[in-house]
Amino acid sequence: MSARTSPQTPERARSTGAVTARTGMGDRFSSWLDHHREMWRESWVRFFASPMSSGMTALVIAIALALPAALQLGLSNFQKAVAGWDGQPQISVFLHKRAKQSAVTSFADDLRGDPLVAQVTYISPEQALAEFQQASGLGDALLGMDSNPLPAVLLVRPRGSDSAALESLAERLRESALTDSVVLDMAWVQRLANLTELGRRMSLGLAFLLALGVLLVVVNSIRLHIENRRDEILVVKLVGATDAFVRRPFLYTGLVYGLVGGLIAWLLVSLGVWLLAGPVSGLANLYGSGFRLDGPGLTYLVGLAGGAALLGLTGAWLAVARHISAIQPR
Repeated sequence: MSARTSPQTPERARSTGAVTARTGMGDRFSSWLDHHREMWRESWVRFFASPMSSGMTALVIAIALALPAALQLGLSNFQKAVAGWDGQPQISVFLHKRAKQSAVTSFADDLRGDPLVAQVTYISPEQALAEFQQASGLGDALLGMDSNPLPAVLLVRPRGSDSAALESLAERLRESALTDSVVLDMAWVQRLANLTELGRRMSLGLAFLLALGVLLVVVNSIRLHIENRRDEILVVKLVGATDAFVRRPFLYTGLVYGLVGGLIAWLLVSLGVWLLAGPVSGLANLYGSGFRLDGPGLTYLVGLAGGAALLGLTGAWLAVARHISAIQPR
């Protein structure tokens, strides 16, 4: 028997079977990948095939996303603005009247070297009396006093505004033998913290509600797509297509709706920042501040477009999970 017609050895047969299996798996993966690419292209074709309805759906999604995004960006700009405000937390350290000047100078220098302290200002008893005379309007009455009743004061400005850190620093200052009393002005810090927390919770609540609105918009749009292609779905299922194969184009359609809506939302927020940048800068200049509005940058674009695409995909999945399985050939 010739080599050409001789039967395969077991080893050669196993090798041929393995190659065939690998080739079959590779073909299936290539076919699956080609179908995904085709559905991605087809989703864009269908989107631009009906620009009016597709554009309206994407615009509704964009407006729903732009509102919480603008609120979040405004909150970030507000925090940036108050960070450079001169009304930062301040600790007033009233020194003993009998404290020696050398000890006070050394104490102030030690505070300036503290990493938690941004600035230390020394106000002598004479300066304190002069400021009090000017502010109170009692200059003539105070001139008749035999001695200055006001102590020296150290105005300590911390680096941060964390309540716990400020309380800890004030407590350390009270423990010094040179201090008579320590006053921590935290009322504005607490008001600012409450205002910031209120804005943060409002933006989160609004984002949650409008994200639900986006899901409902996408679900309704995909449901209409499914109903319009009902006969096509029945034919495809008759020839043996799986539910995964059938729902794939609708998932990509929802992804495209969300992605376009996210891009439009970013453009709307950018347009709003551009319109407000001039008046805000002019107002800041009147107060001697160099504050400028921060616009939505590249990171904001990626986050907004990615989140919107995920919402679109989720809404499409909810729609096809309910409606695709209900369409069965009889």
